Amino acid sequence: MTFRTRDPLHHLMLDDVRGAQKMLSGVARVTAMEGSRHLSSLVGAPVQLKCENLQRTGSFKLRGAYVRIAGLRPEERAAGVVAASAGNHAQGVALASKLLGVHATVFMPVGAPLPKVAATREYGAEVRMYGHVVDETLAAAEEYARETGAVFIHPFDHPDIIAGQGTVGLEILEQCPEVRTILVGIGGGGLAAGVGLAVKSLRPDVKVIGVQAEGAAAYPPSLAAGHPVVIESPVTMADGIKVGRPGDVPFALVREYVDEVRTVSEDDLSSALLLCLERAKLVVEPAGASPVAAILADPGAFQGPVVAILSGGNVDPLLLQRILRHGMAAGGRYLSLRLRVTDRPGALATLLAVLTVVDANVLDVSHVRTDPRLGLTEAEVELHLETKGPEHCREVEEALRDAGYTVLG
Repeated sequence: MTFRTRDPLHHLMLDDVRGAQKMLSGVARVTAMEGSRHLSSLVGAPVQLKCENLQRTGSFKLRGAYVRIAGLRPEERAAGVVAASAGNHAQGVALASKLLGVHATVFMPVGAPLPKVAATREYGAEVRMYGHVVDETLAAAEEYARETGAVFIHPFDHPDIIAGQGTVGLEILEQCPEVRTILVGIGGGGLAAGVGLAVKSLRPDVKVIGVQAEGAAAYPPSLAAGHPVVIESPVTMADGIKVGRPGDVPFALVREYVDEVRTVSEDDLSSALLLCLERAKLVVEPAGASPVAAILADPGAFQGPVVAILSGGNVDPLLLQRILRHGMAAGGRYLSLRLRVTDRPGALATLLAVLTVVDANVLDVSHVRTDPRLGLTEAEVELHLETKGPEHCREVEEALRDAGYTVLG
């Protein structure tokens, strides 16, 4: 199966996605669909999670990469392939190439998470570190393709890639035939385009809703303009959907088959990731949690049954630690504050006794005595506390003030 003889802006058909599904049989997993009682209670209808975070390589990217590389002519395979990615696409291309016996060179930015670099190498790709931002890495990969004749495998802007990603939509209709709304994260648009095409071709009554991070939302202005628009310097923790310009091929399909594109905040993403971990026992990266973030932000907006696609689970442990702390703070379960106390023996023990009474769990304490802002008999204490929610946070602060402490924030 290949689209190489067609116009690169060829309008894909359902049969293309069905062909990709056959090609991926025995290669990509039919990932599980897990129900979420908590999200269902918020929406007032069943909510299912499509667990592409449990796909081989930890994301949906293997699907499109395999279909694209499998469609190359023998002489193209012999020349090898090249890709640029900070994570998921790199791993998808690496494993697909290994399975198909094709040499893969993957350019990754300097500073890419070490677990993702290690996984890409373990899948058999030659990894080259270049550039500090993805645009520099992408340019290096394209130059390599021109110099060596290797085939450049774009992460989203190719019909084969979109056909492969569209197989997620076919699986959803098979696993949850009663679905009425599908939520999918959008970066360049390959997954949303493929899912929208597959689902709308078979079930035009199902709503397909895209979700972008507020700081990297290129699709709303692009859809308003009627063509892809560049946003400068996209900023979001969700690196899997941190794309400054929609792809030409997916944009046309998203415009036709996706009903709406919503945006979510960084706090929404943090809270969604925390919910997936705590309630669903699923490790999900911020981009993968974006559909859940949309539900948390406006649960009454979606007609059920709802399917939220968890597109990936490749999150760096250090980033996960920061995100979880941020998510706990956003949910009122983590409180940071500074206090002025009298600098005398036993003052810290007295302070901690107040926190014990209100059942606040102390995670970290920093005690500063030498600072020009402090009086001779003063000290400043910074506290990091685990709390039970917004009301408990207010109770903790009120108890400290009642005990005579000055809460600085």
